[in-house]
Amino acid sequence: MAKQLIAKSPTAAKPSTKPKLTFDPSVFLKTDGPGRTVGKYRKDQPIFSQGAAADVLFYIVSGTVKIVVHSEQGKEAVIALLGQDDFFGEGCLAGQSHRLSAATAITDSEILRITKPVALKTQREQPAFSEVFVSHILARTIRVEADLIDQLFNSSEKRLARALLLLANFGNDGKPQRVIAKVSQEMLADMIGTTRSRVSHFMNKFRKVGFIDYNGHLVIHSSLLNVVLHDQPHIAGVKSVEGKGALKGL
Repeated sequence: MAKQLIAKSPTAAKPSTKPKLTFDPSVFLKTDGPGRTVGKYRKDQPIFSQGAAADVLFYIVSGTVKIVVHSEQGKEAVIALLGQDDFFGEGCLAGQSHRLSAATAITDSEILRITKPVALKTQREQPAFSEVFVSHILARTIRVEADLIDQLFNSSEKRLARALLLLANFGNDGKPQRVIAKVSQEMLADMIGTTRSRVSHFMNKFRKVGFIDYNGHLVIHSSLLNVVLHDQPHIAGVKSVEGKGALKGL
């Protein structure tokens, strides 16, 4: 008698127990990986020069960076001071082939370099990264607009007060804040569009009335806000610098 063959039903595949990896932008922006490297820069070390090829996006893990523009006559203008959690060099993602400005570390800094292809791919495929990056772009746009209004309508005294508050990353607790980066009066003059002698005059005035202290390190007091808010009711509700970065917009 021939044996009857019994077909076995196919065994169902076991579900994978391997956890799905989730994208964490905070880890991505502070670690090495394909197309990205974290480098250390000493104080006053150049990061890129004006006219250099624009093929890398930068992110500040720690430290402070100044962005400057040089004229054909050799003059230098400081257009931004950036701190922790700030991006810079993002023009490469919008088709910029060469740098329109230069970047230099003004304190010992740790900076992530992300190649253009990896930055664009991550922006397309990772919504969490895209959200962080777009938030930065919006904050930078608001800051540029505020800087323009500051230059057009405010006195050099108010512009200096605002610059000092930004440098100190003034917090909501109202406590005195120490300026970590050592910024010269010449740099402050470049930032607010005035002369070093005017900056020196206003700094002495601020110290005499107790808005700032200087004993080896510059310390900013909340009372300096009075200079910025005086006669500006449209920003009377603004109390501090937002965010963790060293230099966010008021």
